Amino acid sequence: MNWLNSLGKLSSQFSPQRAAIQDRILQDPYYRLRSLYEVNIAADLGLQLDVNRATVDDWLRLPGISIHQARSLVELRGMGVQFLCIEDISAAIGLSFSILKSLEPLLYFCYYDPESPENPQRINLNTATVKQLEKIPLIDTQLAGIIVQNRPYRNLADLQQRLALESELVYQLMYYFQW
Repeated sequence: MNWLNSLGKLSSQFSPQRAAIQDRILQDPYYRLRSLYEVNIAADLGLQLDVNRATVDDWLRLPGISIHQARSLVELRGMGVQFLCIEDISAAIGLSFSILKSLEPLLYFCYYDPESPENPQRINLNTATVKQLEKIPLIDTQLAGIIVQNRPYRNLADLQQRLALESELVYQLMYYFQW
């Protein structure tokens, strides 16, 4: 009897409907999963969402996550908050634990050391102090002062243009800033 149950599960894994969903998930990086069935298919395909590195678009792939919740999670992460479990995400966005529990097969929780050079803390140029800016490699006291004096900035291109910064410098600094 167990063999028949296994055969039934195996045949359902290779249904045309499942194959079509698999193709959509694999071919469209912005495909939004619509059901727990699709969540399970994505998990079977090995897809995971690193909750501490996910973008707004990544969060929006999950059913039940709104644009506002996705932005909030990314903004919190940008301010140094790390999510260590489903309960953390539930508390951060006010989403039911039971809804998030159903998404667990896709969620990957990894801690990233904020002091590691591989994971630079991003700061907001429009609110950072001179002392905070000086902690960023390649920014000395003089440049930090100029940045503070000429605020606010709309984006990185605005900063580069207004301060006449070289492209190479902006390229190296862009990983340290958020808006």
